[in-house]
Amino acid sequence: MPYTYEDVGATREDRCPPGFHRLHVRSRIGEGEAVFRRASDALMSWEMHRALGVGITSDADKAAPGVDVTVGLGPIKAPCRVVWTAEEPRRTAWAYGTLSGHPECGEESFVITRTGDGTVWLTITAFSRAAKWYARAGGAATRGLQHAYAQRCGKVLRRLCAGFEES
Repeated sequence: MPYTYEDVGATREDRCPPGFHRLHVRSRIGEGEAVFRRASDALMSWEMHRALGVGITSDADKAAPGVDVTVGLGPIKAPCRVVWTAEEPRRTAWAYGTLSGHPECGEESFVITRTGDGTVWLTITAFSRAAKWYARAGGAATRGLQHAYAQRCGKVLRRLCAGFEES
C-alpha cells in the first residue's frame, strides 16, 4: 500500500511540505543515561503509545523502516508505515507516514535526545492535512487534538521513566 503523501521522510530533516500544517512539541523527560535508555526502549517498542491508551497493532515488536502499524482511537483506525528510524548514542527516533484509510495525510516523528548536560527530551514533529471528511470538519480542533496528543506523549513517557533518574 503506498503512502498518501509525496514527501516521504521529510520529518528526518524537520521539513514541512507546502500545504501541510506543522506540529512541533518538545517535552523534558528527565536526566541521565538510564532515563535515555528507558525512554528509547519505550519509544521503539510501542510501549509509550500503548501507555497512552491508544490501540496499537503492528507486524513487528519494534519500530523499523517498512513496519506497518495501526493506531486505534475508539472506532477510528489510522494505518501508518514506519518511514525511518535512528538509534544513536544520544538520539533514538522513528517516524511513520500515513497510508490509505488514515484520517490525516502526512508524517509524524518521535525523537528522543540526550543533550550535553544530560537532559533527555522527547520531540514530536509532524506535518499533516485532513484526508477524511471528519478531519476536515474538525479544522482547528483536529490540530488542537494533535497538539494535546503530542503533549500527552511527553507526560506518559516521563511517567514511564520515573525512577530511572541517576543520583
